[in-house]
Amino acid sequence: MTIDELKALVRSVPDFPAPGVLFRDITTLISHGEGLKAAVGHLADRARAGGAQAIAGMEARGFIFGAAVAIELGLGFVPVRKPGKLPVPTIGIDYDLEYGTDRLEIDPTAISPGQRIAIVDDLIATGGTALAAAALLRQAGAVVDQALFVIDLPDLGGAARLTEAGLVVEALMDFPGH
Repeated sequence: MTIDELKALVRSVPDFPAPGVLFRDITTLISHGEGLKAAVGHLADRARAGGAQAIAGMEARGFIFGAAVAIELGLGFVPVRKPGKLPVPTIGIDYDLEYGTDRLEIDPTAISPGQRIAIVDDLIATGGTALAAAALLRQAGAVVDQALFVIDLPDLGGAARLTEAGLVVEALMDFPGH
């Protein structure tokens, strides 16, 4: 499927989660077998071209796309988790949200020093979660220079923030506005 065909599978929901916001719902893409397969294929092509040796994805929808890309490429998958979800010693990072803070954690033994890891997620908005994930993976010894997304919301500036942090950012599609 073409990128335009994939973009047509993304549902737009007005006034969610607040009035004036046009929410881009990827559920309709995920539930479309051919669309999901094509989106994963496009992301995998980009990760392969970037030399990825493993894929990392952030909870929760990053698990869907990231694990599928890892399988497509025959690579390992590193889950970047919410706090308290891993049963082993972890390293973590706190990061700012619009109205507070959050935390991400990983099992540092899942990463080999110098391993080239591509971040994969469903959507980039402000970039805070992806920036935190990149910093955390780098702290564990990974080389993280590629971040791949299905959707970019360019007006929110996340891709620019990631680029400033030394990441090559690619999204399959973008939607202007919020």
